[in-house]
Amino acid sequence: MPNVAKPVAILASEAPVRTKPSNYPEPFASRMTGREKRPLGDLFGLMNFGVNLTRLAPNAVSALRHAHSKQDEFIYILQGNAVLRTDEGLTPLSPGMCAGFKAGTGNGHCLINESAEEVVYLEVGDRTPGDEGGYPDEDLKALMVDGKWQFVHKDGAPYA
Repeated sequence: MPNVAKPVAILASEAPVRTKPSNYPEPFASRMTGREKRPLGDLFGLMNFGVNLTRLAPNAVSALRHAHSKQDEFIYILQGNAVLRTDEGLTPLSPGMCAGFKAGTGNGHCLINESAEEVVYLEVGDRTPGDEGGYPDEDLKALMVDGKWQFVHKDGAPYA
């Protein structure tokens, strides 16, 4: 495979949209309708952390409510008004606001767009090996295996 030159800089809104809308198995993947991710860090060959420019259409969610065992996450709202859902409840977020999610706390989080306008935000997360994702509201667990997410039921049984 030839070594493809990485760009020096790009207009983030023109980065390619992630081709697979969701890594979740069904019945969860279809719940991500209205979410669009542009993986910015990958364009530059970043290996230690990822950066996505994410858009949520009205009534869309960022992800299932989740928490990571080893990965810290950070979000920064660029446009629109979202609602952050955590164990503490619902927190309105507007442009310029940010939130961080420390690994290992078990405090599940997700963003919800309850408005009639699009929400645009940056999400940043590290890529620590051996990370796991817990989903407090679902029968779902995510395991990072060889750099890819594998999803199983909470009892360890694989999804079909």
